[in-house]
Amino acid sequence: MTTAFGLDFGTTNSVLATACGTTTQSVRLDTPVGEADTLRTALSFMKKNAHELSFEAGQAAIAQFIDNPGECRFLQSIKTFAASPLFQGTLIFARRYQFEDIMHAFLSRLRDYAGAAFDDQAGRVVVGRPVRFAGSNPDEALATERYNAALTRFGFPEIHHVYEPVAAAFYFARNLDRDATVLVADFGGGTTDYSLIRFESHAGRLTATPLGHSGVGVAGDNFDFRIIDNIVSPMIGKGTLFKSFDKLLEVPSGYYANFGRWNQLSIFKTLRDFTELKKLVRVSLEPEKLEAFVDLIEHDEGYPLYQAVSATKMRLSAAEETVFSFAPLGDKATRTVLRSDFEQWIAPELERIEGALDDVLTKTNTECGDIDKVFLTGGTSFVPAVRRLFEQRFAHDRIESGGELLSIAHGLALIGERDDIADWTAKLS
Repeated sequence: MTTAFGLDFGTTNSVLATACGTTTQSVRLDTPVGEADTLRTALSFMKKNAHELSFEAGQAAIAQFIDNPGECRFLQSIKTFAASPLFQGTLIFARRYQFEDIMHAFLSRLRDYAGAAFDDQAGRVVVGRPVRFAGSNPDEALATERYNAALTRFGFPEIHHVYEPVAAAFYFARNLDRDATVLVADFGGGTTDYSLIRFESHAGRLTATPLGHSGVGVAGDNFDFRIIDNIVSPMIGKGTLFKSFDKLLEVPSGYYANFGRWNQLSIFKTLRDFTELKKLVRVSLEPEKLEAFVDLIEHDEGYPLYQAVSATKMRLSAAEETVFSFAPLGDKATRTVLRSDFEQWIAPELERIEGALDDVLTKTNTECGDIDKVFLTGGTSFVPAVRRLFEQRFAHDRIESGGELLSIAHGLALIGERDDIADWTAKLS
C-alpha cells in the first residue's frame, strides 16, 4: 500500500510520486492523448449539456482547446493565482469557480488518469510550495488555505506543505557521502526559489537543518516572453505607426501584452481591443504586419507559436545561435537568434534571480566558500546565462543538476515517509 504521495503542483507541469520506505516512483498517467509521468498544469471546460460541464487536464486540455476554438474555456498556470487576494474566482459558463475548485478539478483529472495508483487511503500527501508565490504581494497563508481546501476533498488524513527546493534538496542529498551545507536553486515556470540546508548523518539517519530561503516570481515563462517581445511582436506590428487624422501614432503596445500567456490570444479574440486592432489595419503604414497579427489570433495559433518559442530557447542552451521560424507568419518570419542577444533581453530577469541568491546568502551570513554542494533543478537551469551565475561564484565540481522535472515530487514523497516530517514542513512567515 502507498503510504505517502508527493505532489509537485507546478506552474507549468505537475507530477505525482509515491514512496514506500526508500523507494519512490512517478505515478504513470494514462491520459486521452497517451501515457506520461508529468501532466501539463492546464484545464479546459466545455458544456456537456445545459446543466453540466465536461473538462480535461494537461495535454488533453490543450487538444480540446485547439480543436474547439470559441467553444472551450481554457485555464493554464493555475498556480499563479493561489496566493492572490485579488483573485476571488472566475466564471466558467456562468458557474463561479474559486481557486480551490479549479485546483480540485485539475487534481480530479490527475486522479482519473492515475487509475488504481491513486489511493485515497494513502497516509499523507506532501505538497510542494514555492518559497515565494508568484504575483505582487502574495499571501502565503491564503495559498495554504486554498491548497488545503482542494486537497481535503480527496480524504487525505494528513496534508503537509514543504518548500519545493527543500524537497529537491532531499532528493539530491540521498547521494551525499558526508555532511554538507547544500544550496538548492529550483527554477520553475513562474518562480525561482533557493533553499540553504545543512545535511548531517547521525547513526545512519539523515537530518537536515534549514538555514534560510529566498525566492522571486521570475523564471522560464519570462524568458519565453522576451523572445516573443523581441522577435515575434515586431513582425506583427509592434512599434509600427498608423494615421489618425493628421497625426502619426504608434500601435498601442498593450495589444502585445497578451503574449504573456499563449491562451490569452484566444481570449483576446473576444475583446473590444481586437475589434479596434482590425480597424487599425486600414490606416496602418505597414498593414501587412497587423494583418499577420489578426490572422494569428483568428486561427488560434497561440499554442503552436509558444511551442516554436520554447524550442528556440532550448536550442540556444546548446548553440551560440539558432533560427526561429513560424510557418503561419510566412517566409519573412524566419530570424537568426543569437544567444548573446537573448542574454541581453533577459538581463532584467537574471538580475532579479541573482538578487534572490544574494538575499539568501546575506540573510544566513553565508560565504560562497562555505557551501559544499549546489544543486540546480528545473528546465531554466539549462540556460547558460543562468548557469554562469553559479559558476562565477562556486567551484565547478560543487555544482550538480538532474531530475529536472521529477526531483521535487520524489523528494516530497520521501519526506512523506519520515516520522520527523514536522521538521521539514514549511512554516508560515
